[in-house]
Amino acid sequence: MSVNAKSGDPSDEGTVLGSELRVAVARIYSRFRSERGEGEMAEAAVIVLTALFKQGPQSLTELSRRARVTPSSMSQTVNRLVAGGHATRQKDPEDGRRVLFRLTPSGAEVARGALATRQDWLEGQLAQLSDEERLTLLQASRIMRRLADA
Repeated sequence: MSVNAKSGDPSDEGTVLGSELRVAVARIYSRFRSERGEGEMAEAAVIVLTALFKQGPQSLTELSRRARVTPSSMSQTVNRLVAGGHATRQKDPEDGRRVLFRLTPSGAEVARGALATRQDWLEGQLAQLSDEERLTLLQASRIMRRLADA
């Protein structure tokens, strides 16, 4: 175990690492979310569209859980998406009491555009790093994924 450079106390290392990691992840996530194409819809709507694009039809409960919002809040978001022609409601073929939300072609186009805009931004930022920094981030991202999946 290495000693923390700030305090000199090896017991602080985990606390500092956790703090630094939380701040870094929160800031990169915030910056990533702020990268929007001109006229792109609100973040809540983009989260729903990209979830439907990547995972397919989902219920209100599943979408609420993914976005970490209440079902009533998610209901407002999906109602706007349905009204705007970006999503449809359909009965779940396996459980007729449940409603699934599906993307329309225009919703898929918005999701693809949002994902591409953010990917372009990220690739531009990564291109400015050295080969060594990119390799370090690759290794760190694999570790972070393991933490997230634990």
